[in-house]
Amino acid sequence: MSPWIRYTLVRLGIFAAAFTVLYLVLPAPLASVDVFGFAAIVVVTLVAAIIALTLSYIFLGPLRDAVALDLASRRARPSIDPDADAEDAAVRGDSTEG
Repeated sequence: MSPWIRYTLVRLGIFAAAFTVLYLVLPAPLASVDVFGFAAIVVVTLVAAIIALTLSYIFLGPLRDAVALDLASRRARPSIDPDADAEDAAVRGDSTEG
């Protein structure tokens, strides 16, 4: 599995776990659909996102490094574009056609 997929799935898992725990701690925020229920969901979502960000920054350093190395290796590879030579010739004004 690609390192960035693994890193993303772990971060989403941390967010989901934090969201679930915080949601269960609150006294039934969906019992009413008024402003309090919506505000509780928004607050739980924001706090869970901050917790997930913090935990991933502290504990997921090796995965983050693997993602950075994968991106760097993709960036270092030359891109193969079969039309690049024809486009360069057209820009320079070279004509290979009769």
